[in-house]
Amino acid sequence: MYQKKNINANDKDWVIIWLYIIISIIGLLCIFSVEYRANENIIKNIMGLEKNYSKQLFFLVIGAVLATFILLTDSKFFTATPNILYIIGIALMGLTFVVGKNVNGSNSWIPLGFMNLQPVETCKIFTALALAKYLSRPETDFTKSRSQLIASGICFLPVVFSLLQNETGLALVYFTFLLPMYREGFPPIYLILGASFGVLLVLGLLLPPFQLSLGLTVLALMAIYFLKRRMKREKSILMVIVSGWVISVVFVGLAVPFMFKHVFQKYQADRIFSMVGRDNPYVDKDSSQVTAVITTTKKGKGDNENYNVKQSKIAIGSGGLLGKGFLKGTQTQGDFVPEQHTDFIFTSLGENFGFVGCTILMMLYLGLLLRIVFVAERQRSTFSRVYAYSVAAIIFFHVAINICMTIGLAPVIGITLPLMSYGGSSLLTFTILIFILVRLDADRQMVLR
Repeated sequence: MYQKKNINANDKDWVIIWLYIIISIIGLLCIFSVEYRANENIIKNIMGLEKNYSKQLFFLVIGAVLATFILLTDSKFFTATPNILYIIGIALMGLTFVVGKNVNGSNSWIPLGFMNLQPVETCKIFTALALAKYLSRPETDFTKSRSQLIASGICFLPVVFSLLQNETGLALVYFTFLLPMYREGFPPIYLILGASFGVLLVLGLLLPPFQLSLGLTVLALMAIYFLKRRMKREKSILMVIVSGWVISVVFVGLAVPFMFKHVFQKYQADRIFSMVGRDNPYVDKDSSQVTAVITTTKKGKGDNENYNVKQSKIAIGSGGLLGKGFLKGTQTQGDFVPEQHTDFIFTSLGENFGFVGCTILMMLYLGLLLRIVFVAERQRSTFSRVYAYSVAAIIFFHVAINICMTIGLAPVIGITLPLMSYGGSSLLTFTILIFILVRLDADRQMVLR
């Protein structure tokens, strides 16, 4: 039986809290360094919320209020309301189709006056809580296929809404919930199959469908030849090989083209193929050229889809070992890097503080992730453990993909850098995610459901 108790300073995990504060301050300074111009009235800008750094400071204050409120909330609230919150989150995602505001080609924002709410971002909180709630139920047997399908449905229903809202990047975030599911006993074979399809997708970028299908056929024939003696004893091996070949060929020939034509946005597909030195084979060349001209003219910058990444790498590379110094970044202050206060905020850090600054930030993120995993493993409650692993998985995906985006190792898919990128929805979402974890950990000796 849960018994309410008052939380005190010693109950809270101050390591996570201090890492949150430090990373958030670094992010604010990076946004400030991007927008600051000599002789401007900083106090006036902050009081009038005229700059992004002043708005980010405002969001940090709201985050501090939310964090305090969460720490003072009874833990039973988070175990009693996940299903209701999840339904509200899905309803808000559906509401964007009625009152949604289009921002950068994505119709996933609800205007609130002082900020734009992005339900697909905040729904990560509700999904993490709903998954933790379902897996912690005494009647849930996660070894059964039915339970695995229900848990998968909870995690992947928001993906449908994300794709319909042209938020492919955030849709991919929801696949990180496979990590806490795996921790709770999700069969590894599903992860292996998922990784296999990922490999096929990458190969589909490098090779035309016909060549890749031919290669898969040769591999299947070789497997049959070398396993022919064993197949005489076990007939099922042949069926497995043939089934795997059929599924792989269909995936390469039908699923991959469908994804690049209808799931990914054209600019996303173009950037993905440009990374491997190929033109996008799934668009009409003439229309592609017209679209590129229109896009370039509209933005006024660059001559191809890689402009953002090229400028980002120039800015980061120009920082060298120790950086140019705070407020001395010529690339970032010169506004050469598009979206440098949001998705490409890492460029500001790289130019101002160099390789050393980037390394320190990555160590802070690593420390935060390791601490969350440590916190997860010391929980007595399945609910708290699943939720903690969900938070770790979401943060890891955002950090890895965002940094890889800025240095050209991943396509630009609109993933923010946690606690660093400008934006109320992103900052407040990660604040709530982290401090719910801190609150649950304060009651780690309790068995919460």
